[in-house]
Amino acid sequence: MSYKKTEDFDESILNSLSDHYKSILTDIGEDITREGIEKTPMRVAKSNLFLTQGYKMDAVEIINSAKFKESYSEMVIVKDIELYSMCEHHMLPFFGKAHIAYIPNGYITGLSKLARVVDCFSRRLQVQERMTHQILDAVQEALNPLGVAVVIEAKHLCMMMRGVQKQNSSTTTSAFCGEFEKDKTRSEFLRLISADLH
Repeated sequence: MSYKKTEDFDESILNSLSDHYKSILTDIGEDITREGIEKTPMRVAKSNLFLTQGYKMDAVEIINSAKFKESYSEMVIVKDIELYSMCEHHMLPFFGKAHIAYIPNGYITGLSKLARVVDCFSRRLQVQERMTHQILDAVQEALNPLGVAVVIEAKHLCMMMRGVQKQNSSTTTSAFCGEFEKDKTRSEFLRLISADLH
């Protein structure tokens, strides 16, 4: 499932969003007739539809679109998957990297599909904790592997540019199931990705 281009978005939804943004800009004291602002409501409408199109994606379907029988039964890890999302509390961005591992149980999936699963859940209003489990649950449901592990490290602009304003803070979340609940397997996974965690 690929991203929609902005010209493919529903025109009535774009116009509705644009009108709302005109009201918001007016309410915060901006002149919506000013040259630099005049087209901003539509730009923001298109931007937000692009950044939240994960709502229209199905993570299990993404994985199943490239699901193959394979006898391989060792750990498969895809590291450093870039993610960009918006927190649902302030609608400010958070961004970072996801690391996903699974141990096949008769089936594997195309490696790029794991990155698309991250996009599926990050391209919507989110909290990092929920997203971590959503990714794990989707891989588990689609492949029924022997185990799944997900670690996400991200920086949240809602902490960096407002509120406590802690610019150097980052948040790490993790979720494990199956074989990764065992200390030995989980430790191996964490060791293999440890160079990417700070």
